[in-house]
Amino acid sequence: MAFGLAAAISTAGCTAPRVHRVKPPACTIGPPRSLAQLLPGVAERVIPPKKKAWEQGLGGEEAARPHVRARLSGWPRRFLVNRGELPADDGGFARRLASDTWRGLEAFTDRENGLPVDHVRLALNPSGAVEGLVGDYASGATIGLHLIAIVAAYDLGLLARADAIARTGKILDTVDGLETYAGFLYNFYDTTSRERTSNFVSFVDASWLTAGLIVVRGSFAELGERCGRMIAQTSYQFFYDPERQEISHGYYVDPGVRSPFYYGMLYTEARLGSLIAIGKGDIPDVQWFRMARTLPADCPGQTQSPRGTRRRVVHGFEFSAGYYEWSGLRYVPSWGGSLFEALMPALVLDEAAHAPKSLGANDTVHTVVQQRYAREVLDYPVWGLSPSASPGVDGYAEYGVKVLGVRGYEAGAVTPHAAALALGPAPEAALANLRRLAERYDMYGEYGLYDAVDPRSGAVASEYLALDQAMLFIALANYLDDHAIQKRFATDPIVQRVLPMIGEENFFE
Repeated sequence: MAFGLAAAISTAGCTAPRVHRVKPPACTIGPPRSLAQLLPGVAERVIPPKKKAWEQGLGGEEAARPHVRARLSGWPRRFLVNRGELPADDGGFARRLASDTWRGLEAFTDRENGLPVDHVRLALNPSGAVEGLVGDYASGATIGLHLIAIVAAYDLGLLARADAIARTGKILDTVDGLETYAGFLYNFYDTTSRERTSNFVSFVDASWLTAGLIVVRGSFAELGERCGRMIAQTSYQFFYDPERQEISHGYYVDPGVRSPFYYGMLYTEARLGSLIAIGKGDIPDVQWFRMARTLPADCPGQTQSPRGTRRRVVHGFEFSAGYYEWSGLRYVPSWGGSLFEALMPALVLDEAAHAPKSLGANDTVHTVVQQRYAREVLDYPVWGLSPSASPGVDGYAEYGVKVLGVRGYEAGAVTPHAAALALGPAPEAALANLRRLAERYDMYGEYGLYDAVDPRSGAVASEYLALDQAMLFIALANYLDDHAIQKRFATDPIVQRVLPMIGEENFFE
């Protein structure tokens, strides 16, 4: 999947408000332009020669698939669990879901190098055995989140300290051996051969790997120096455009050009990377305030016109911003209106604690609107719209609550990881929603909840996605263990440098 691409497109044709008392220019959003239109001839996929030779030696790609599966650390024996097995109390259910999800995260890693495979799509064969297709590739984001998940498993008592350190060390050894560009990982690597399969270096994927290293170095002193070295060898200035004062989506090593898309909206999953880049001292503080809270009112194509727009001065920067409103609720919009954009950064950054009047307040409103929109507009019995696997077809799609986004994704599947992300701002409602998903639909497998369900048909996407399962597990760990991951992250010097900056702003003052 093109991680964060939709948010990056947000300002491809629409410049966000400028800082330093510069009046923002008029702009238009227009139809999103594809990468092929903007950079003809750019191909992200790179064919890995060692992997292809390995497959040919086994009789071809199809013949090699059982061998790919054999490299995994485990495999489910049951396609679905009996709903009656699930604990009746909320605490017991949350712990059971966390335990099962962790076993899946453990199972779907390569035994030799520790890397998590991107996804496993499961089905029952005629004899009743669990079959599946393994997506044996990984990204910086899935690796970073897996590192955080190992720490979370240790915190929950699901993994002994020595085992957690050993597993983390194996992954770091593997990462140290991967091909890089300017110190950063490429977007994708084949987990079997460890060859890169992309020409793209992604800002968001890089930042989530750094987030994982930050959590590890604050958790295991034995690995602190090594993680610190890996963090220091990268400079996010590589992605920064000083003229635009914005961060690019990334860089295409072949043909050697920066992505034409920029992260121009604040309230997306990219905001965590911005804070890490600023906290490291790689880019200036102005970038945080250059990102739009709302686009100018004369920028057509938005789902609604911003209200309450005015000039604000925060942390020495002056900029213009307003808010959107739906059914009496005010909020700063994301790009697509998904909970992934809204709440993923809060897996590690406790926005309610450190930015209560801005990001924290916005997290809560987005969660409330997600619930009400699903119930009142879509007539769904469950909620949680976010990019996920697509039930009934092989693929991945962007879903969201349209009114929550500037562009706004269409409604569709509900994904458990979205409900889990909401355990921070709305723990009781989120947990009740996870229970309803398990009780109403055939989607609780041996390794926890499958990736998505269409509430209109009941069709389930019987897949486990590394990114989504890790988000679900880390969110459960924060819920069950008093924000443990968020607290570890907040103690790091990089994060400490930016906490005062984000604490000053009030979105709705």
